[in-house]
Amino acid sequence: MGKVTGFLEIDRQVHKYQPASDRIRHFREFTLPMSDKEVEKQAARCMDCGIPYCHGPTGCPVHNQIPDWNDLVYNGDWDEAIRNLHSTNNFPEWTGRICPAPCEEACTLNLEDIPVAIKTVEQAIADKAYEAGFVRPYPPEHKTGKSVAIIGSGPAGMAAAQQLGRAGHRVHVYERESKPGGLMRYGIPDFKIEKHYIDRRIEQMQGEGVTFHCGVNVGVDKSVEELFGEHDAVLYCGGSERPRPAGIPGADLEGVHDAMPYLVQQNRRVGGEDIQSVAWAADPILAGGNHVVVVGGGDTASDCVGTAFRQGAVRVTQLDIRPRPPEKEDKLAVWPYWATKMRTSSSQAEGAEREFQVATLEFVGEDGVLTGVKCCQVDEKRKPIAGTEFVIRADLAFIAIGFSGPLETGVLSEFGERLKTDVDRRNSVNVNANDRDYKTSVDKLFTAGDVRRGQSLVVWAIREGRQAARAVDEFLMGSSVLPR
Repeated sequence: MGKVTGFLEIDRQVHKYQPASDRIRHFREFTLPMSDKEVEKQAARCMDCGIPYCHGPTGCPVHNQIPDWNDLVYNGDWDEAIRNLHSTNNFPEWTGRICPAPCEEACTLNLEDIPVAIKTVEQAIADKAYEAGFVRPYPPEHKTGKSVAIIGSGPAGMAAAQQLGRAGHRVHVYERESKPGGLMRYGIPDFKIEKHYIDRRIEQMQGEGVTFHCGVNVGVDKSVEELFGEHDAVLYCGGSERPRPAGIPGADLEGVHDAMPYLVQQNRRVGGEDIQSVAWAADPILAGGNHVVVVGGGDTASDCVGTAFRQGAVRVTQLDIRPRPPEKEDKLAVWPYWATKMRTSSSQAEGAEREFQVATLEFVGEDGVLTGVKCCQVDEKRKPIAGTEFVIRADLAFIAIGFSGPLETGVLSEFGERLKTDVDRRNSVNVNANDRDYKTSVDKLFTAGDVRRGQSLVVWAIREGRQAARAVDEFLMGSSVLPR
């Protein structure tokens, strides 16, 4: 695919960023777009590798036909590339911006550390789709007369809603916050994805007949049993939102916060909304002029880092209990799977101080107010090493160590033991359902996304939403033409 010898003739190139000194002054996206010709050259690097590890179980969860659309872009057939990409991914402009690109890890050229710039090409195709007028409503030709309620409007709920709407069902999406999008809108900062990309999809879906009900907290304001009375099936896509318990003494000090209230507040500020949300209510949190410590090494922690810098933090330190990863992985031992190696996010590159193999022992303070974070080094088993304790000055501290399942209030509390749950290897409590029919232990209730599989990626949520839509369609109609 692409130009057979392209990978030998053309160097890998990806989007460049605005300088850190410029981008920390605003909350807008800061990638510098490439020209069509530059993107076509990058698509030309997709080699005829025989077995495309970039999609399937080792690469893209939604099974994007990456070699196919790379070939189309290389040949200048952007229209067909757009159609191909949308056949597997409802929202490529989202994944093209925020997906960590396991497809590139699985690329055959990654054996030489020069994978095809798949994510860059995907974003370019998705953005071209808007320019070309491809992203418009595609209402179904026939209505089935069946009605489906979807709880939650994150990527899983949105993907399922669009698929079911195009299958001819009446689709009603219930969202507890003031706008649809879930943690795509309220958890991920605008400098990673501006929210008009979500708004455009909502407009498209409304044109296809999908109805959004915002400000409705299902299980609190409106029961699932009511939804059963109004709809033929209900799909629960509530996400994994319960903060993982840190168990760190001093977490009740003023100045110590979970990551999500902080991120949600700032996203609401940028969106011109009142900062108080339904699920993440808290007093105003601002990092300007403060020394900030972020506990955790994942994407949410990185988002806190970038947000703190843009709010004017004096210093940001990120604590990671994991050892410092190697600069380069052992390709033959890991490829095509996701490798543990040193990665620096754009937020971390803006000036964060990173501490590896460090445990957070205690938040310390005076008169109930945070003044520092007591840490120590740990061994390979994450056990504290005696005599290595130290204190980092902190006016604000954010705990960003992940999530352990859906919120207990709402759907879970309504059904209690009727709704079967599982505990996964990360000790997360998830709703029980398989990835074939997505049925829960409650009749007519399906589930998909992080609420089922546990904390995961947006691209996995889209995949599960699409597959659950097919399962619901089969349940309602006996068969389905929707893809898995």
